[in-house]
Amino acid sequence: MGMWTAFKRKSKTSEEEIAASNEPTLEIAHRSITPQSSEPLLTVKGVERTFQVGGQPLHVLKGINMELLPNQLVMLRGRSGSGKTTLLNMLGGLDQPSKGEIWFHSLPFHDLGDNDRTLTRRKEMGFIFQAFALMPLLSAWENVELSLRMAGVPKGEWKQRVAHCLRLVGLEKRMHHRPFELSGGEQQRVAIAKAIAHRPRLLLADEPTAELDSQMSAQIMAVFQNIIATEQVTICMTTHDPTILEVADHVYEMVDGKFV
Repeated sequence: MGMWTAFKRKSKTSEEEIAASNEPTLEIAHRSITPQSSEPLLTVKGVERTFQVGGQPLHVLKGINMELLPNQLVMLRGRSGSGKTTLLNMLGGLDQPSKGEIWFHSLPFHDLGDNDRTLTRRKEMGFIFQAFALMPLLSAWENVELSLRMAGVPKGEWKQRVAHCLRLVGLEKRMHHRPFELSGGEQQRVAIAKAIAHRPRLLLADEPTAELDSQMSAQIMAVFQNIIATEQVTICMTTHDPTILEVADHVYEMVDGKFV
């Protein structure tokens, strides 16, 4: 049985079967029946990015056009050096295009100053990295709580929100373990809980399965699908792994700074 066949069948398991398992469980997601908005959450128009290397221009992005719709899982696929991480940085306002426009709702990211982009990221976006980016001396609970503190969420909301996010990613039995006591897949799930704790609209993930084996990668994709349905968040991630493309709502293939 192929990995994805097993993965799809597992996703249809009843709540009773999951509850009876000895493994940490994922909070079951139920999609809202309310029709989703067709308005893009983020729009990219003619984006180019050029760096100066040794006095010569290096064209990393070459006329990118794309849309991210609400409550979708979108993947940027490409080899190392194709420009996908540079594009992801643009979407998150970590860098600005040399040419073109990036609109996050009605905000012109391409024209905003550093302070305004930082405020937007802090309140509206979450980030996940392949190296997990957890505080090593803090427990899973404390790592998620720290993200709420940094986002300025009122302290009275912390306990309930932290517990909810860790249950959502299937770590209710590992809440008080530190990163070195967790597997790679569990650490990535903590990172996901941390990224969604402040209720962002957009989650950006840079190669989130690169450090994981195929089984762990499938689990992370299941978590992503679950939080899209439960938290009403859009996820855009980079990958070079062809085995996870099947679960995406849309895949943008990048070659040499362009979509093909």
